[in-house]
Amino acid sequence: MSIATIQTDRLGANPFVVEGPIVSGSGIPGPNFSLGAVAGGDRESEWVYCQLVLASQTTLQPGQWFQWTRDYVASLLTTAAAVVGNRCGVFSGAAQPPTITGGPIGSITLAAGTYYIWLQRNGQAPALVTTATAALVVAETTTTAGLANAPASATVSTKAIANVNFAAANQTFTATTVNGSPVLTNLSALSANSGPFIGASVSGTGIPGGTTITGITYTPNNVVQSITLSANATANGTGITITATGVLEATLMRPFLSKTN
Repeated sequence: MSIATIQTDRLGANPFVVEGPIVSGSGIPGPNFSLGAVAGGDRESEWVYCQLVLASQTTLQPGQWFQWTRDYVASLLTTAAAVVGNRCGVFSGAAQPPTITGGPIGSITLAAGTYYIWLQRNGQAPALVTTATAALVVAETTTTAGLANAPASATVSTKAIANVNFAAANQTFTATTVNGSPVLTNLSALSANSGPFIGASVSGTGIPGGTTITGITYTPNNVVQSITLSANATANGTGITITATGVLEATLMRPFLSKTN
């Protein structure tokens, strides 16, 4: 996952802060930047400042795919709503919770309203992906909002996402499990930049089916220290191989919706 260093002439830009809800006449300023403003970070990363209008309560998760118009109005990406030619990218996570719930660089639940968010269009980023194959040669939309697909060949009637590729179909690492605890420790064979990421599904000895990653802690030098799961482990284990899927490292190269498959 890329880290923002705020290489921008607009002082104070923070790609991990969601601004809003903006209510006319409330005295809360917004937008705080020009729509289409760009903030930069390491590993060639770039974020674009967009408007997001939500009609109902919505949870944003790191890795969700969005599209945006030429006026930088963003919406969650689906096959039905996708417009060929629109730019697209991913939500990198929220640093502050403006409403309801949220956490450091994690998921955030927003009430209906108008918001301003930064969406990543370049560099390494977490990305929601289903049906990933070892080839990872195709990226396309799905019927599920914010979720992309990476099959070996294109699915008829989906919209193709150009200029993105994925590091692998899954990620494996080793960890220590404690019976009755949701926390994985003594992690090895992983990198903070390449995941695993919040929201990923995990499997392994002593891990209940359907378990996902709900939290990740880091040391001051950005090494993954522990991972919190959505369910408690059912056995003690050392050096257990854990496989993470569903939220994978993507390399974004200013993606756009190129055609209807």
